Amino acid sequence: MNITKTIETVFKRFLPSPFVIAILLTVLTMVLAWFFTEAPKDESHVLAILSWWEHGIWNNALLVFAYQMMLILVLGHILVLSKPMNYLIEKLTNLVNNTSNAVLLVSFATMLVSFFNWGLGLIFGAIMARKVAEASQLRNFDINYPLVGASGYVGLMIWHGGMSGSAPLKVAESGHLASLMTGISDSKIIDQLPDLISFNETIFSGFNLILFGILLILIPMFLYQIGKRSISTPINLPIYKGYVTDKENLNGAERLDHSRILGIGFGSVVLFAFFYQYWGDLQQLIINPNMLNFFMLGLGLLLHGSFKSFLNAVEEAIKGASGILIQFPLYFGIMGIMRESGMVVEISDFFVSIATPMTLPIFTFFSGGLVNIFVPSGGGQWAVQGPIVVESALKLGVPLPKAIMALAYGDQITNMLQPFWALPLLGITKLKAKEILPYTLMVMVIGVVVFLLGLLFL
Repeated sequence: MNITKTIETVFKRFLPSPFVIAILLTVLTMVLAWFFTEAPKDESHVLAILSWWEHGIWNNALLVFAYQMMLILVLGHILVLSKPMNYLIEKLTNLVNNTSNAVLLVSFATMLVSFFNWGLGLIFGAIMARKVAEASQLRNFDINYPLVGASGYVGLMIWHGGMSGSAPLKVAESGHLASLMTGISDSKIIDQLPDLISFNETIFSGFNLILFGILLILIPMFLYQIGKRSISTPINLPIYKGYVTDKENLNGAERLDHSRILGIGFGSVVLFAFFYQYWGDLQQLIINPNMLNFFMLGLGLLLHGSFKSFLNAVEEAIKGASGILIQFPLYFGIMGIMRESGMVVEISDFFVSIATPMTLPIFTFFSGGLVNIFVPSGGGQWAVQGPIVVESALKLGVPLPKAIMALAYGDQITNMLQPFWALPLLGITKLKAKEILPYTLMVMVIGVVVFLLGLLFL
């Protein structure tokens, strides 16, 4: 596994924190705009670039988008920290008695959950891997814990092609595509844009479900075979409890916080309102971030059963959203420069000049994977790359759903190389990045082959 050790060393030595990367990309974009774009009339080029940057940071539509993505992560995390979910995870781990069936169960379950919500899948996989390790201690059977930990992370290689994928979710919003391209493309291009692209053309399309189904079988079976030949590792872990409810010394109005009648009752009201408001959209497979978050809010309240338990989970889950909170505006600033300076059109013209309708999705896939190493956020990546993908696809006549999913596939697959989103898993499992990387890299290779074949032939 020398290659994984080399990659880990390179990441530690040369790759700064995601926030610093966002700053460096901002400076790089400013420099490129200064060199390769023309200054507006009667205004300093430098001052114009700074103005474009500032306008992009505070773009109201993009700030709403950032908050939507934060809620997807936080609400997904909250669901996993509920007592019923913890009970489910413990029941599932009772089926495990060796490494091979542990990785089969953990990877399969994690990928299924991640298809629904990436935040939910990320924490679900981490806690499930941890519970497997605890079970091995309590029931005295051997496992390869790093391999089990890697199995709990594989949901991040299919998340962007799932129901919480940033790009498919946003294009399913009425008017998003036109809003995204206004000020970038000319009216002829914008007139070609649909009002929205529903999930039945992206997430629930035949080609995406086929690829997901292949990976859902192939990855767990591959890890199962690895598990049969793996060497067990020593484990010394305390019992992890994701939910905490303190009901002692309650006085007066404090009892309202712990009331199951209020918690379950309000959660039920939210879910009733959800189905009443969105039943027609659900029948047409139109799902957007607001719908997904509204559903998870009601479900989270229902599963936690009290406001106190729910708020305890919020306090724990909000820590994982800090990176999104502070980094998204910086990526919006980058988008502001690229939009106002005309760089988006220039980059898309370059892709059009070297690509064909068949190869553009491949270029998009690899560029998405490369950018994800530096911008480990699907939402931030869509803000920066989305206009380029849409412009290039329209000019070459590539179906927009295919181009969008090519970006989604590229973004998600290099999560197996870039361990940024593995940080919550590493914190819960107490594993190290170097321990899971050898296995996630092998999984990434399989994923690359499957997605490339899918983009070429489906």
